[in-house]
Order: sequence, then structure tokens, then C-alpha cells
Amino acid sequence: MGSTKRAAALLLEDGSEFRGQAFGALHPSSGEVVFSTGMVGYPQSLTDPSYKGQILVLTYPLVGNYGVPALKFDRYGIPLDFESERIQVSGLVISELSEEPSHYSAKRSLSAWMEEEGIPGIAGIDTRALTQALRERGVMRGKIVLDNPSTAGGPESEDSTGEHPGPDETNPVAEVSCDAPKLYQTNPDGPTIALIDCGVKANILRIMLDAKANLLRLPWDSDLKGIDCDGIFISNGPGDPKACTKTIASVRRALQGDTPIFGICLGNQILALAAGADTYKLPYGHRGQNQPALELGSKRCFMTSQNHGYAVREESIPHGWAPWFVNANDGTIEGLRSQRKPFSAVQFHPEGCPGPRDTQFLLEAFIAEAAGRATHRRKA
Repeated sequence: MGSTKRAAALLLEDGSEFRGQAFGALHPSSGEVVFSTGMVGYPQSLTDPSYKGQILVLTYPLVGNYGVPALKFDRYGIPLDFESERIQVSGLVISELSEEPSHYSAKRSLSAWMEEEGIPGIAGIDTRALTQALRERGVMRGKIVLDNPSTAGGPESEDSTGEHPGPDETNPVAEVSCDAPKLYQTNPDGPTIALIDCGVKANILRIMLDAKANLLRLPWDSDLKGIDCDGIFISNGPGDPKACTKTIASVRRALQGDTPIFGICLGNQILALAAGADTYKLPYGHRGQNQPALELGSKRCFMTSQNHGYAVREESIPHGWAPWFVNANDGTIEGLRSQRKPFSAVQFHPEGCPGPRDTQFLLEAFIAEAAGRATHRRKA
């Protein structure tokens, strides 16, 4: 890295300190420190709304080698090559930064992109040791601080007090959800799906629109009463699902009907809470592109993309509902479904961007179910 780079440090709330060099925007930042496994996909990961306000540690040792593409949009106004229109993380921690990217689509370097968006990064960190610390002690709050130029390498740093910010009191879902309803019209004869936007990833929108579904994208706190649709989709998003009280109440009312409902990630937790189950915070979450999910009742195991810090408490799942998938590593619930009505959700990401799309058929099956309902309603 160049000689003009400033020394920086990642300070964790347990007193641990990891020193390296700053890149991207040169200012301090704080957030919950989490790690993600995977070899590729940093443009998609950094723009995933589920990472809103977190400091992301990437375990793959070399990052930035294929640069960052230009921000472009499809005909529906959905960003291509990214999962939202902006970087959502509050900071990035990596082992080695590639400052000379080589890829046909690269329009700028990772550091330049982060500088443009005001997001700090720190490189030269032993991410293996950091990840081991987070696995042993659990995720914790932390902050990226910069050494003052006059005392570079010394103990005096910008914003280097021993105090760490407490838990984020804001509702991150409200920050990443759309501001107003928006209709994506693809097919007059296709199903209309009411999409509750808690921080929906762009690739979810792309897949549903490619399947000729009409999407009514709604803010996270929308009341579904009076919404005419053939299916209800609850998206992924950041933070504690219990903070989404209005979403939970809205979905609980929807459970009184028979309109098909499908949720992904945070949507799985919200559906569970609406049904009467409980959720809890995982020690270090599941984040990465290689998480194994076992389908109960079959011998199938799927490699999935995941990004969540909370899970459904299995013993709290009410009568009439059943676990659908479990995590092969720790046995946590990775999906549930109603035994009486067309309601289901998964904790992983069938759209897998970045990551495998082996389970995209689940999303397509929901769209097909909504299409069947639309056809039946037209004939009725």
C-alpha cells in the first residue's frame, strides 16, 4: 500500500485492538463487527441492506482485485451488479487490499468507491485471528479509528477514547425501506405480489420480475388492509426483527386469510413472530456464501447464501407450524411453514447474490402459487 496511507485500528468493545492501514474514506466509524465467508461478491455484499450500520470483516484474504463496476440500472430502475444504490456497511475490514484491479467491468477501485460513498476501510488486519475472536466471544460493537498524522503509529488517535457506542437505538429497517409504494408492472395477466420492503435485495426484485410477476413494493410499516394481491412477500432486512412491530402486526392480520405468503431472512423471523413464535440473537450469526441447509423430511442438503444475526427459537414454534430447514452446522432453524395454509419462509437467500442459487426454485414456486391464485380469481 502506498506511503500516503494512514495508520488505523479496529477497536473492539472487549478491549481488543487490531492495527492496520486505512483506505476508502478517512474518518472514524462504529458499528457491530460481523464476519462473512466467501471468495467473491464484495460489490453485492457491501450494498446488501441487511448489513446496514455494521462493520463487515471479509475472511477471504485478497479483496478488490476485480474492482467495482459502474452503477447502472435496468428498465425498471433496479440497480445492476449491486443489491442497492449505495454502500450499506459502516466500515470494511480486510486482510489485503488490491489497489490495481483487473476486470473488464471495473470502472474504479474498491478504495475509490468507498471514498466516494464516505465509507472507511482498514486493511492489513489478521482477519483469521479477528474471525476466531468473534466466533469465540460473539459479535460485538467496535470502531475504526485513524491515527493522527503527527502521532502515526502512536497511542493518540482520532476518536480513540476507550468508550464504545451502545446498541443502535434506531430502526435500521426504516432507513433501508422504500419511502412510498411503487408498482412494477410486467404482465397484465400475471400475479400481483405485495412486497413488504424491509431492505429488499435487488436480485430478489430481478428474479420476481423476470418470472413475470407484478410487484407492489410497500414500505416496511404498511398496512396490508385493502391491498388486492395474489401473494405477500416479506423481504430480508437488517437488525432485530422484534423492532418491526408494525410489520409483525400487519403480517399477523394477513395470516387470518389464505393469500400465499413467503418470506426471506428477516421475513422468516417476522413471519414466525406473527405466527406466535419467538426469536433470539445468535452468538455470531450466519453470513457467507457456503452455509449448509438441510431440508427436513428429505435427504437433501443445499449450499446457501446467508446474512442474519437472529434466528427462530425452535421450541416456540406454535401448533400448526413446522420447521422446514435446519442449519447443518448448528441445528438452528432455517425455515418454517404452515401445515394448514400457503405460508412459508426461509432464513437463507434463494436469490443468492453473491452466492449459490440452488434454492431459487423456492422463490419461483411461490410466484407460481401466486399465479395459480390469480388465475383462479379471474375464473371465479
